[in-house]
Amino acid sequence: MEVQTILWPTDLSRNSLKAARHVVSLADKYQARVVLMYVGTDLTAMTGAYSYPSAEHLRHFQEWELDQAKKQMEAICDQNLKACPFMSLKLVQGDPAAEILKAIQEEKADIVVLTAHGRGHDDLDQKSADFGSVARKIMAQSTVPVHLITPMAS
Repeated sequence: MEVQTILWPTDLSRNSLKAARHVVSLADKYQARVVLMYVGTDLTAMTGAYSYPSAEHLRHFQEWELDQAKKQMEAICDQNLKACPFMSLKLVQGDPAAEILKAIQEEKADIVVLTAHGRGHDDLDQKSADFGSVARKIMAQSTVPVHLITPMAS
């Protein structure tokens, strides 16, 4: 298998960051480009649960969230991904599974590396190997191989 581009979607949770050493290993082995991806919360999908003050407030929050994520992603690159020969960041807003599947095509990814569960499941660390909803969707619909990491094994 030839790997030129690795897509690593992360929600920046403790569990999802456990994929870092796997990403570094694959990137080093194949001298592959790594696309570190974060999908911002799509608050508009929760309109039934929340009432927003204005579109401006929503836009401001989304910009703030992506800015915070970018800072964390840059720190991850500096601390954990120095061995990766080529690195880029991708920040988008929307449904995580849909955006990841779209990024596979846009980035011409050869493989996706992600953990079995992320945000909201950090307390499952070392206790459960259940797949999260995003991981299940990616495994079922990906057009490229998925390298799935169980956080309890990392």
